[in-house]
Amino acid sequence: MAKNKTVKIKQIGSPIRRPESQRKILVGLGLNKMHKIVERQDTPEVRGAIAKIPHLVTIVD
Repeated sequence: MAKNKTVKIKQIGSPIRRPESQRKILVGLGLNKMHKIVERQDTPEVRGAIAKIPHLVTIVD
């Protein structure tokens, strides 16, 4: 069976003074505090969410 690929995402920006839609994307990814790192499956949905808020998150190796 093939191994599921994952991506580690780190929050680098604050959601303060950001639109509500961007805050909801952060919560959907499981991020709520600065410098928190979460691991998610590497799917097109997750990649799309990351692409919408590149100023708030980064991909960690």
